[in-house]
This record gives sequence, structure tokens and C-alpha cells, in this order.
Amino acid sequence: MTMTRLDLTGLKCPLPALKTRKALQSLHAGERLEVRCTDPLAVIDIPNLIRETGDRVEILDRSDRGILFLIEKVTAAE
Repeated sequence: MTMTRLDLTGLKCPLPALKTRKALQSLHAGERLEVRCTDPLAVIDIPNLIRETGDRVEILDRSDRGILFLIEKVTAAE
């Protein structure tokens, strides 16, 4: 299983969601994307994006340092 890491620390809305969407487009079903963000709105934006794409998301860590998402690509690459 492939894991891709995306460091989006310091970026503000809407860039974390846009860059996450772009990264998901290159993944195949079963692959995972780890996304690190510091924008507090990412807690809303990224799960909403994943609901749209039909993939799975889990928040692994949420602290003063930021938010760490683990996204599993479920749908076929577009």
C-alpha cells in the first residue's frame, strides 16, 4: 500500500483543500494520503472534500502544531 505525504503547513483556506484534491487525483484505489495542515478551517474543508470524492478520511492528530489527516483513496482515479 502506497503512502503519500503532503505538508500544507502555513497555507490558508482554500489552498489545503485544493492541493489535497489535486493530490488525490493522482492516487489509485487503496493508496493513502497523509495531509498535515495548520489552517484551522481544514478540519471542516478537507472532510467536506472527502465526502464529495467518496474516499475515507480520519483525523490522526489535532493539536497546537496542526492537524494530521489520513485519507484513503476508495474511488478510481479520474
